[in-house]
Amino acid sequence: MHKNDSNSGNRIAWGGIALAMVILSAVSISVPKAAAQSLQGGAKDATAYTQLFDQVYQFILKNYVDTVDPKVLYEGAMKGMFESLSDPYSVFLTDKMMGSMNDLTEGVFGGVGLYISKQARDPRLPEDAPRYIEIVSPIEDTPGWKAGLKPGDLISAIDGETTEPMSTDDAMGKIRGKPATTVALHIKRGKALEFDISVARAIIEIPTVRKALIPTDKGPVGYLRIIDFSPQTVPRVQETLKGFKTDGFKALIIDVRSNPGGLLDSVVQISDFFLDKGTIVSTKGRIPYENKVETAKSELSIAKDIPIVVLIDKGTASASEILSGALKDNRRALILGEKSYGKGVVQRIYPIDATGFKLTVSRYYTPSGGSIDKYGITPDIAIKEPDLSEAEAAELQKLISSGAIESWVEANPNASRAQRDSFAAKVLADGIKLPLRVITMIVKERLSRTSVAPAYDLEFDSGLTTALSTLDRPDFKSLIEASATVKETMDKLAASSPGTKK
Repeated sequence: MHKNDSNSGNRIAWGGIALAMVILSAVSISVPKAAAQSLQGGAKDATAYTQLFDQVYQFILKNYVDTVDPKVLYEGAMKGMFESLSDPYSVFLTDKMMGSMNDLTEGVFGGVGLYISKQARDPRLPEDAPRYIEIVSPIEDTPGWKAGLKPGDLISAIDGETTEPMSTDDAMGKIRGKPATTVALHIKRGKALEFDISVARAIIEIPTVRKALIPTDKGPVGYLRIIDFSPQTVPRVQETLKGFKTDGFKALIIDVRSNPGGLLDSVVQISDFFLDKGTIVSTKGRIPYENKVETAKSELSIAKDIPIVVLIDKGTASASEILSGALKDNRRALILGEKSYGKGVVQRIYPIDATGFKLTVSRYYTPSGGSIDKYGITPDIAIKEPDLSEAEAAELQKLISSGAIESWVEANPNASRAQRDSFAAKVLADGIKLPLRVITMIVKERLSRTSVAPAYDLEFDSGLTTALSTLDRPDFKSLIEASATVKETMDKLAASSPGTKK
């Protein structure tokens, strides 16, 4: 699974100064004739601008006071061209960035294991309000995940350098590096919590799925967590579903929380495992090739009578939203959790020698015709952990800064549940004004990150426990039939909020 508009404003300002300087100097410097004509005439057709660009490019190469590397001019112009689109997902990719993209495709790279994005603009804040790098989700069992970084955390600085002017790819290039080296991050969490953290880089292998059977009174429930949609995800999901069938599962929970997305082809194939007819997703762009409707085949991997719940949160983005929307609109599953991220556009990567670019080529629509871009999918049943108050956030910051939990976990990596609860109670007794449940959950989380995490947690995962109780409801089928489609939800939102995009 993004640019800084304040920087764009700076560039515009400097551009105005530069233009003024050209005008003031025109009496002594001869601008190429065709360029002058184009500037004076305001030519608007693409051919004229292409010729003008080439003339200015050649003029700089020949006349600038110092020798200029043509590659530097080319890459600068390409970056500016993509930034002018004001699309956080369309970017020029340097040779280094292209290498990183190839690493992601192959599923192995060196870094700390974070999916990141440029922080979205908040319409409630001034246009020049700073925007940082946002963690969409940490990759499980990686250094970033083990360090306790969470979806929604903002990285405001990398190795002391502010991320305000950085694009996603700029930040990615700085966070990645050789294994065993470290990167220093300054994290903003919520309104009041800030802290510094140093994370050691490692070889990151992108996982695809995690699976488990959860025993219940009415039989085992299959738990399928899809972490990323890659070519490897399809056979892994298929293999998991076959295993659940062999073990006689009675219901299924699909967990795509903190899933940043991935390949369109992958999510279409996986959605088809659960549907025997109907639309999965449609894409619409300016060129005919991008206008497609993906429909389900008649074969089913999972029988229709198996009830399904899908868990989503604010880190559920892109391809994982396609899966959620397909199952929701076809009334095959009930959606539980938080409103999803809201990335409803499709990009393709185009190589140019060693460099390349990533361009948004279409928007996708759920089967009901809803476009969730910037709005996300609204769950049928909302589940949200209570937010900390500002005072509690300050207490949490004090607890983190003290290092007490990290020191205790380091000394007691194999602590029992009783030992853990006893330590949490001691932290509370020592004057940390936080709910005991919050302290205990943090201690457990830090303990779990010292080893491979369990597939699921029935102690503190309220989403999972709610999913299990929902599957057990006698009116489960009625809940699905009565659920609104993505389009119906968005139309209702638009009707209640004049000016909201439909």
